[in-house]
Amino acid sequence: MSDLGAERRESERAAVELPIEYERLNALLSDYTHNISRGGTFIRTEEPLALGTVISFTIMAPQLGDPIILRGAVRWVVTAEDSGAERPAGMGIAFVFDSPDHRVAVEGRLDRLMVASLGPAVFERLMGRPAPTVDPET
Repeated sequence: MSDLGAERRESERAAVELPIEYERLNALLSDYTHNISRGGTFIRTEEPLALGTVISFTIMAPQLGDPIILRGAVRWVVTAEDSGAERPAGMGIAFVFDSPDHRVAVEGRLDRLMVASLGPAVFERLMGRPAPTVDPET
């Protein structure tokens, strides 16, 4: 495992398992998130991409209607050999935003996704701030 992901997160994370799709060598792959925050996600996969790889991916969030389409960079990996019950194989992804407005829009959708998945009380306890209202149309 690379040291790059060792608890350097800027945002609290929530254990949320959601389907995710991304391309690898012209093949569409489907995996799952293991956790997610405003700043990134951990994608469970037996074949993580190389450190520094920038990928586009889609998070399937039926609670929020349209999928969330994001870009991110691989910041750390856990290989299959280094994985275990408490630390699955996969890759830590830091989101890459096109602009400050794009960041605000995505963070708002991610907050609402976490509320829809975890409930407002758990969101508030994890994030230390009031839960946003979840509107199924956003």
